[in-house]
Amino acid sequence: MAMTGGTTTSFPMSNHTRERVTVAKLTLENFYSNLILQHEERETRQKKLEVAMEEEGLADEEKKLRRSQHARKETEFLRLKRTRLGLDDFESLKVIGRGAFGEVRLVQKKDTGHIYAMKILRKADMLEKEQVAHIRAERDILVEADGAWVVKMFYSFQDKRNLYLIMEFLPGGDMMTLLMKKDTLTEEETQFYISETVLAIDAIHQLGFIHRDIKPDNLLLDAKGHVKLSDFGLCTGLKKAHRTEFYRNLTHNPPSDFSFQNMNSKRKAETWKKNRRQLAYSTVGTPDYIAPEVFMQTGYNKLCDWWSLGVIMYEMLIGYPPFCSETPQETYRKVMNWKETLVFPPEVPISEKAKDLILRFCIDSENRIGSNGVEEIKDHPFFEEVDWGHIRERPAAIPIEIKSIDDTSNFDEFPESDILQPVPNTTEPDYKSKDWVFLNYTYKRFEGLTQRGSIPSYMKAGKL
Repeated sequence: MAMTGGTTTSFPMSNHTRERVTVAKLTLENFYSNLILQHEERETRQKKLEVAMEEEGLADEEKKLRRSQHARKETEFLRLKRTRLGLDDFESLKVIGRGAFGEVRLVQKKDTGHIYAMKILRKADMLEKEQVAHIRAERDILVEADGAWVVKMFYSFQDKRNLYLIMEFLPGGDMMTLLMKKDTLTEEETQFYISETVLAIDAIHQLGFIHRDIKPDNLLLDAKGHVKLSDFGLCTGLKKAHRTEFYRNLTHNPPSDFSFQNMNSKRKAETWKKNRRQLAYSTVGTPDYIAPEVFMQTGYNKLCDWWSLGVIMYEMLIGYPPFCSETPQETYRKVMNWKETLVFPPEVPISEKAKDLILRFCIDSENRIGSNGVEEIKDHPFFEEVDWGHIRERPAAIPIEIKSIDDTSNFDEFPESDILQPVPNTTEPDYKSKDWVFLNYTYKRFEGLTQRGSIPSYMKAGKL
């Protein structure tokens, strides 16, 4: 604003100034919301300690000792929170996953010897493909979700080129790999994995999140073979590839599905498995597991996750998903036309209970099972013998064999990449001007920083 002869003139704010204002506002908001959150978390930990001591019936002297130990841990946590965590704190052991925006590596934290899975996301790809909101959502849900059903995140940090999520390493691999190893699962095995996934999906729904991308690749198995949900990149909005226009562009894709339709179920399963890996690692992805209402402009709700579960259940029992085709466009067409295309091959017999549950999941959302709450799903006859309260303590349907804490035998082999290589300054793209969109990405979990003491030497990871 400027004064000219007693009048006030307004100048339009430049884009640069507007961006600086946004950054300042975000920085202040983040600073204060973090302070409040830290205070609340600290109080919660203190309350948990008091409750635990009461339950144990400790004497006053013992309580005093525990409180001072806890106070030392809190001080240590504050000190460690202030230390910058970066790539140099971890040793990369092996690539265990690759996707459209980066990769996942098995890493070892140098000071403690603890093993983690490090998810590395290229900032350039995130900005280019408008993924920033999705990645923020993923980081936020991993910070909030602290239960048994979601992959735990211990730290997140960033550098000039990449974002890093340090997650717990689940040595059982993922459901996609398991389904590719086996032709089909038995009804008993299917019951186990589907019931665990019901509880996992319900856990995130209770936090107010919709996953929107429930598929076998995102169902991970821990060391005992139990399910944990991962990959919350779609928790807000949808990937471009998952937008209707992407699959609706059928003009250059005449139906090429005739040969596929005429295959028997064995050939279909083989063809599906042959192309499956490529789909998992591409930006395109596949609409196989996505509910039809997600493609519509009319809106959808958390019930879309139950549709996806029905598709996975079909795949477990039949050997391939119900709408699989030779092209994503053809799959999209089948999903939208599910009333005609959702059929069961007569040569693969499955029980009426199983068939009924799949058809209750894969139906229009108003009539879908789960629309009256999760209890409706739990009460379905397919889950008759399930002990919902103790399922995680029971042995898994398929036990996992783990030889060491860094055993990657349940993962695919991937060639090394240059994602962590430093780039010469001349070719380093400058994202500094855009870097504010990744503001407040850094996170450190209390347990991650206060678990001191190294792992016994016999369990330590060797270089792979």
